[in-house]
Amino acid sequence: MAHSRTEKSKVPASQKKRNRTNEDDDEPDSSKLSSRVQCAEQKISPKQLEQKVSEVIQYILTVDQKKIPIKKSDISKNVLKDHRYLINTVMKMVTKKMNEVFGMDLVEIDSKLHSFILVNKIPNAGEALADSSANKKLGLLMILLSIIFMKGGVLKCAKLWYVLKKFGIDQSTHHIVFGDVKKLIMEEFVRQKYLQCSRVPHTDVPEFEFRWGARAECEVPKMKVLEFTAKV
Repeated sequence: MAHSRTEKSKVPASQKKRNRTNEDDDEPDSSKLSSRVQCAEQKISPKQLEQKVSEVIQYILTVDQKKIPIKKSDISKNVLKDHRYLINTVMKMVTKKMNEVFGMDLVEIDSKLHSFILVNKIPNAGEALADSSANKKLGLLMILLSIIFMKGGVLKCAKLWYVLKKFGIDQSTHHIVFGDVKKLIMEEFVRQKYLQCSRVPHTDVPEFEFRWGARAECEVPKMKVLEFTAKV
């Protein structure tokens, strides 16, 4: 009887091996995941990675000429393409290089859309913006930012046009320098994130107000605005 119980308690070695295999299959294998990541990273050499960084920097500088936000998704789609899995690594390298080589910062202005603007951190950058002779549009922008700043950071649209009229700028008249001023202010400057235009709530007639945009907050020192206001 004792011998019979001993025989029943024995489990064949092959069965034990199958049991261990099944148990292993049930457990998450972190080493497999790590291996897949390493394989993905090995698809590109260090030299190719540097090339991608250079291409992204060139893309950012090109887009920034239009003064529109740079989207992370566009970088993946238009530059990295088959190497989209490297986006976070590349962006860290790009941010570091832009700061050290070009003296510029990539500033995220929308965490949901992952959009950025390029901000010049060179000390005298604000002077170029304040010099209306260098760029007439930026000169107008400085006037707008100065007016908004002096009015406590927010200005009704009607009041803005009233003040600009004193400078000979009328929204209903085609300006010899700025062209369609209303389109320039309410579309171009807003799209470039220099101005923020929002509708005033709870009004029967649509009414809008202006504030500094994200790019202006990053690029334009308040002291430069005060100096510009004093000159004007």
